[in-house]
Amino acid sequence: MTTNTQLIEKFYTGFQQLDATVMNSCYSEDIVFFDPVFGLLKGEEARSMWQMLCKNALRFSLTYDNIVPLDEEYCTCDWQATYIFSATGKLVVNKVKANMRFADGKIIEHSDAFSVHKWSKQAFGLMGTLIGWNSLFQNKIKNKAKRNLLQFMEAKKQ
Repeated sequence: MTTNTQLIEKFYTGFQQLDATVMNSCYSEDIVFFDPVFGLLKGEEARSMWQMLCKNALRFSLTYDNIVPLDEEYCTCDWQATYIFSATGKLVVNKVKANMRFADGKIIEHSDAFSVHKWSKQAFGLMGTLIGWNSLFQNKIKNKAKRNLLQFMEAKKQ
């Protein structure tokens, strides 16, 4: 098992336990994160996102597998989160493909890929099914996620 594989296992084990401190200890100070909902986050924004998601998780479970080292610098893995989306109370099962880049024993880049339309069908029910593919609807989801993150970060300062 490579050091990078061990770091991925530490990260997702922390996520299973909703322990953002463990998760964030796997990241470099200048981590660059991207996903289809939060967009591009750097440093403290990325760490705060995990803190917010862990703090607000409802009926949460997570599995991960298929960790594939591509070379000494890159790995991919699959993970699946099951939870209640707090805005609607609906059950979501989100299947995600993660890509990570490593340097100096830390994750320096992390991107998660998943279908926003598939996610929105579960999170918003009929409305997500009918218009979840629409870029205006998806932008509304993204803007709300970013606002929630900025509010969470502001509340941490107080």
